Amino acid sequence: MEIMKIGNITFGPYPVFLAPLEDVTDLPFRKICKEMGADMMYSEFISSEGLIRDAEKSLIKLDFTEEERPIGIQIFGHDTASMVKATQMAAEARPDIIDINWGCPVKKVINKGAGAGMLRDVDKMVEITRAVVNATNIPVTAKTRLGWDDTSKNILEVAERLQDTGIKALTIHGRTRAQLYKGKADWTLIGEVKNNPRMHIPVIGNGDITTAGIAKEMFDKYGVDGIMIGRAAIGYPWIFREVKGYLSNGQIISPPDIPERTQTCRRHFLEALTYKGEKKGIFEMRKFYGSYFRGLPHFKDFRIKLITSGNVQEILDLLDQIQGFYR
Repeated sequence: MEIMKIGNITFGPYPVFLAPLEDVTDLPFRKICKEMGADMMYSEFISSEGLIRDAEKSLIKLDFTEEERPIGIQIFGHDTASMVKATQMAAEARPDIIDINWGCPVKKVINKGAGAGMLRDVDKMVEITRAVVNATNIPVTAKTRLGWDDTSKNILEVAERLQDTGIKALTIHGRTRAQLYKGKADWTLIGEVKNNPRMHIPVIGNGDITTAGIAKEMFDKYGVDGIMIGRAAIGYPWIFREVKGYLSNGQIISPPDIPERTQTCRRHFLEALTYKGEKKGIFEMRKFYGSYFRGLPHFKDFRIKLITSGNVQEILDLLDQIQGFYR
């Protein structure tokens, strides 16, 4: 397997990335994923309009630590001038990569013509991408989908045209915008892009990588340069440890035991409080509990208490109770 490079960043064999996920891939969660083996991570996606308005929610997403490198900041938008300005602002944070989101399927993003909405206007997508590339010396990458819907899977054309703008890598999610996150990700077109003799930049595949075995299959079957894991990492950062172990030497790593689950969840919770404040930290952690303790029998009562409590000590006590209950 060829060693993947993005700009001056060199990755080892079988690179595995953490996908940018809104309200998930903040600094506390990224730190844990990095320790578990993620080769590269991205910020939550940042609105270009919000960033140039100095919106607090957007500015805080630019924060990262040196230990997280290499790291990318992902931006999205529909206006060329705003995307250029946002690129320049993001570059001031000195990330390793600036990534453009042409893949988000969420209605509020689509309605603005951003994210995967731009798959209906490839000329504009190319115009904005080229402008972003020309606005910074930092390597620019992009992430997109197979197409708008089943009748317009134009990823082969889109990939070539985006490459021609000067981007240094392309990530492809194996669904159309119309699919959202439903159905099964189709990797065949990702493989066709990778094996297109015109393509010379790294191609990273994304979609439905939930186990180490599936990760290996995607590398072997489709020849991608790297893979990206998104929803399967929510509340289960151990997926990076399991995937990296299997890819590197065929090692099958056991899932975390209850003490490790509770201790990691506790650490994540406390760091979220430090980073976001008590009220927001408590609220945003609620999406993680079900995943941290997925599969445990009789967990429903604990989960209800965790997602309804607004008290720090009560939540910490509940985590202690979980560890004791499932010994």
